[in-house]
Amino acid sequence: MTNRIAKFILMLGAGIVVMGISAVAFAQDVPLEVQVANASAGGWIGLGAGLGIGLAAFGGALGQGRASAAALDGIARNPGSRDKVFTPMILGLALIESLVIYALIISFVLLGKI
Repeated sequence: MTNRIAKFILMLGAGIVVMGISAVAFAQDVPLEVQVANASAGGWIGLGAGLGIGLAAFGGALGQGRASAAALDGIARNPGSRDKVFTPMILGLALIESLVIYALIISFVLLGKI
């Protein structure tokens, strides 16, 4: 039990250090005129793009996990149905992944408008 807690604390500390260092690494001075121009629309577009790809990746991962679990459960209950279940599962996973990639492309288009 203490080993799990120690691993968790170590990983949490490493994550905090990485986030703290990255904030300093990307810090730069921006003129006031540019800050005012970007604050009006650019921040909302960036926020929308980030949230959009985050939600798409989260939903895609949940969908792929549930599809894989259901297919493997069906194959485990009836091993003879492997050929009938495997191909539609792969097709479904590819379609789920294509929707996530579509969201990624939309977020890149939105970020290009900033």
